[in-house]
Amino acid sequence: MTYIPHTDADRAAMMAAIGISKLEELFDAVPEKYRFPPLNIPEPLSEMEALWELQALASHNAVTPEYALFLGAGAYNHYTPSVINHMLMRGEFYTAYTPYQPELSQGTLQATFEWQSMIAKLTGMDAANASHYDGATSFAEAVTVALTHHRHQRNKVILSPNIHPQYRAVARTYHQGNGTRFVGDKSGRATLDDLLDLLDENTAMFAVQYPNFFGQIEDFRGLAQKVHASGALLCIVTTPIALGLLKPPGELGADIVVGEGQSLGIPLSFGGPYLGFFAVRNDLVRKIAGRIVGETVDSDGRRAYVMTLRPREQDIRREKATSNICTNQGLMALAGCIYLALMGKHGLRRVAEVCYHKAHYTAERIAQLNGYQVHTRLPFFNEFVVTCPRPVAEVNRYLLEAHQIIGGYDLSQDYPDRENQMLIAVTEMNTRAEIDALVEALAAFSQA
Repeated sequence: MTYIPHTDADRAAMMAAIGISKLEELFDAVPEKYRFPPLNIPEPLSEMEALWELQALASHNAVTPEYALFLGAGAYNHYTPSVINHMLMRGEFYTAYTPYQPELSQGTLQATFEWQSMIAKLTGMDAANASHYDGATSFAEAVTVALTHHRHQRNKVILSPNIHPQYRAVARTYHQGNGTRFVGDKSGRATLDDLLDLLDENTAMFAVQYPNFFGQIEDFRGLAQKVHASGALLCIVTTPIALGLLKPPGELGADIVVGEGQSLGIPLSFGGPYLGFFAVRNDLVRKIAGRIVGETVDSDGRRAYVMTLRPREQDIRREKATSNICTNQGLMALAGCIYLALMGKHGLRRVAEVCYHKAHYTAERIAQLNGYQVHTRLPFFNEFVVTCPRPVAEVNRYLLEAHQIIGGYDLSQDYPDRENQMLIAVTEMNTRAEIDALVEALAAFSQA
């Protein structure tokens, strides 16, 4: 794509068409005192000086591996094999935008097809799309699918309070003003039985997380049967690394499975870009947003990849569109695809096992400390909740400043009744020395 600036003749023609003689007239609607306010901008820097300035600013960030990291809550410090970046930096992948001309994009289409296939296999579902912007977007789109599936004759969505709070917030923002009712999560303490009591003929979707936001593995056996008996869809939010060890949501009866794919070889990157995955049963495929790539053969009998579904909703269906999402996180999906291909099912299971055992070792050590309580009522994967002797903000400040440790997530930010509770995440990247240092620092804090 080439950028060609407007010429003076172009600008004169456009101004004549809208009836003005100079560009400044475009700002007549803005009060004069606000048009060109004085800007307190420093003198310009040379390239070298600008680099020094940016490096100085970046040096204030607490980053791994200089700091031990135990913060998770949806984004995790997993190992990224070096081959992933080497593959991503290939010009064919790195510069590609999106395959509007599928016959010229066989490599991109094949990578997307492989990603879809592995996500479908991992989640135990029939099909997956080419990805969404992040896990929260995928969850919001799951609500859209449920409402569309019921032709908007049902408008109630039951949310477990154990779903990531940001996912729930994005879903509400997505669907504000269209009559959708979100229930079940406001108290923050509703049990699975409490949520099931809310099921009725107006319920479009029932949503849970597995493992949940607190790292716990709830028992969802029989849940799908009860949800389906009411005519609703069951959506399960999950994390792909955990599925290396746990039963896939498809075997639990899920209709839609969504989540964040960042843990599949994508660095933390201060919050993004990330990768939302989205998998469904076959009968819901035509209701989902985004893209689906299929495999076929060409006129010569050679294997070929095609854009099977490409809902260019906003410019084709317009007001009939189920969603305005038409693109995908292609580069991030490629990273996830390479990661899954490298690890294979045995490698992914091994990563999950290491995370599980390291987290349980950490929990056992912390449980022995005076003043701390580890929540173990339910089994957990690689995250767990700890009640601390003082506010989590104080604990984390001490860990960061005195021990170069980035502590866990302060749950009181989203759950006011969980004061002094910290969500700690442990991955394969946390060494035993780091874990022991965390335990010793927590012990020192409680005695200070």
